[in-house]
Amino acid sequence: METAQQAFRNYNHGLATAEWEPFLEMLTEDFTFWFPVGPYQGLNVGKIKAAAFFQYASRAFSEGLALKLEHITRSKTTVVFEVKSEGQLWGKPYQNQAAISFDIRGDRVCGYREYLGVVFQLSTE
Repeated sequence: METAQQAFRNYNHGLATAEWEPFLEMLTEDFTFWFPVGPYQGLNVGKIKAAAFFQYASRAFSEGLALKLEHITRSKTTVVFEVKSEGQLWGKPYQNQAAISFDIRGDRVCGYREYLGVVFQLSTE
């Protein structure tokens, strides 16, 4: 749980500030992530692709995205953070609910999945 909570803090910091290095340092080399929409829709593999994805998220939310933690659910190797988010998506007001799931291996994050409460199409503005 400690690793997942630190990963969530680093993830939240990355969304707010575009400083992703602390989060990226926690990822395994074989890290996988799944995202529901946009250019990274579906399953993605590798730490390098993850870094590109999170930089893309920072461009989409150029003023940062604020998360409010609502609930945590956990199993032995997976922790799900349910959040409400608010910010500007490509310069337009944005609010959503999401479930952010981290798979943990030892003291590293080996997987990430995000499920959005509102389905929308991300553009590459």
